[in-house]
Parts: sequence; C-alpha cells; structure tokens
Amino acid sequence: MKGKYLITTDNWFVAPDGEQYKAVWGNVEILEDNLLGVKTNRNSVNWYAKVGSDEKHLIVAGCQVNYACRSEQKPMLEGSLDWHIDGNGYNEERTPNKIYIAE
Repeated sequence: MKGKYLITTDNWFVAPDGEQYKAVWGNVEILEDNLLGVKTNRNSVNWYAKVGSDEKHLIVAGCQVNYACRSEQKPMLEGSLDWHIDGNGYNEERTPNKIYIAE
C-alpha cells in the first residue's frame, strides 16, 4: 500500500492541531509492528500505517483502519450533507468533514 489514501478510522482521534477527526488523508506507508519499540504478539496490532510526510505524519494502528480509499486528490473539506430524524421529522444539514490532512 503506497500512495495517497483517505483512511477512515474505527474511533475518533485527536490530531496535533487539537481537533477530533474520524479520517486522515495523505501519503501512506505500512510499517512493521516494532515501530514503537515494542514487539507485539498475536493479541495486539501487528502493523501500522504512517500517513503523511516524514516531517508531519500520523500513525494509525492497523486494527483502527475501517476503509482505505486511494485518492491522489485532497478530499473536499467544505462540508457534506448529513441528515437526522427527530420529533420534527427528517432534517438535512451541512456538517464539516472531520478529515485530518497530513501533509
């Protein structure tokens, strides 16, 4: 897996800017399990994805990757159409995309 990907994670994470995100986009490099100086076992994650550059990157544990879409083009950050149902019925609204750009 090499190139730029949009990776959707299993859980929310806090990026270096202090904001919470559910996805990350950037160059991806798959790393071995001894990345953090600890050799993992079969009950732990055994691979990591480094997303971004050597200067600015995020490490995602392999078990946290839900989806990986190859995309050389930076994702749209302006917002996306979202919906919910409440006591007043069906409501649509624009919500900001929670994608961390690791470049």
